[in-house]
Amino acid sequence: MANLIQNPQDILLDVQHLNVVYESAGGEVYAANDVSVTLHRSEILGLAGESGSGKSTLAYAITRLLRPPARITGGRLLYYPRARVGEAEMTSPARGRSAGEGVDILQLSPKELRAFRWNELAIVFQSAMNALNPVISIEKQIVDVLRVHRPTMTKEQRHERAEELFRLVGIAPERLKSYPHELSGGMRQRAVIAIALALTPEIIIMDEPTTALDVVVQRDILSELMRLRKELGFAVIFITHDLSLLLEIADEVAIMYAGRMVERASRKALYRRPLHPYTDGLLHSFPTLDGPLTRMSGIPGTPPDLRAVPNGCVFNPRCSRAHERCIQQRPQLINPVGVADARERLVACHLYPGEQFGLAAPNVALGGQGGEA
Repeated sequence: MANLIQNPQDILLDVQHLNVVYESAGGEVYAANDVSVTLHRSEILGLAGESGSGKSTLAYAITRLLRPPARITGGRLLYYPRARVGEAEMTSPARGRSAGEGVDILQLSPKELRAFRWNELAIVFQSAMNALNPVISIEKQIVDVLRVHRPTMTKEQRHERAEELFRLVGIAPERLKSYPHELSGGMRQRAVIAIALALTPEIIIMDEPTTALDVVVQRDILSELMRLRKELGFAVIFITHDLSLLLEIADEVAIMYAGRMVERASRKALYRRPLHPYTDGLLHSFPTLDGPLTRMSGIPGTPPDLRAVPNGCVFNPRCSRAHERCIQQRPQLINPVGVADARERLVACHLYPGEQFGLAAPNVALGGQGGEA
């Protein structure tokens, strides 16, 4: 996304024309279709959209955690690491590369991928109870990460690091001996964040980490996340259904629908003027906490079946502003002409004339379903 980047040296992760399909009896189903997005250093990038929009599929593709019948059929995942020191540098798959040279995550060998995870990238799953081993203490689960990736650390150093991590996320170190079921939901989620931070990665992917928590605990964890991001300088990809939440914490917000990226902008620009009708519908699906009473418009209909997506714009059956071109031609991500902050945002909608942003051509032919690829 060249038009969104002020300083190319700030790029941390560059997703280019990513395609992910699920094999089914009826053929290939595109869960991520020609998705391109960039993440900058120390940035919080929010991914929003309804269930089935492809948010989690994108996250698992970046971490290469997808399992059959899912398959990545095209695209590149370029990671631009900073110079690491000590043992982290020796185990990094970026070792020996020149400054500014990206590492294609899709090309990493199993050994390199094992070193890449936790050292460079970690993930926090939605359900901490499912992510944690129920028969092993929290301390042992942290120590296992350190033992594998930092073999020169002594037992005492590993214990000290575990205590340090618990203090970072606001849990008393005495609770390290606890098992997951002995912790509250909020404490379990903090423990998972502590494990993710164990090796000080550059990127943390958070897949709806606060969905199952009450609003008070959610607020505490998000405040803790913002503090840690500022203190440690890692970047975050935050996945959620709640667009209003991203408008509070994210620097940039990307909207996905039916496996495609339909809009990206800064949170302020998105709040001030959502361009895509789908984004506008998401913003008006939540009641305001103050001000005059207004009727929520919402979004009519339901997301499409990915086995038979509509021709043209995939959102056209639910869009009140759809016209003939929307049914015939798939819109591309463009910098919209006539919008004050056009160079800072992208939208895939025929309502706006513009120029397609300058990404390199995909390295394989795209096989998108429905409409023009």
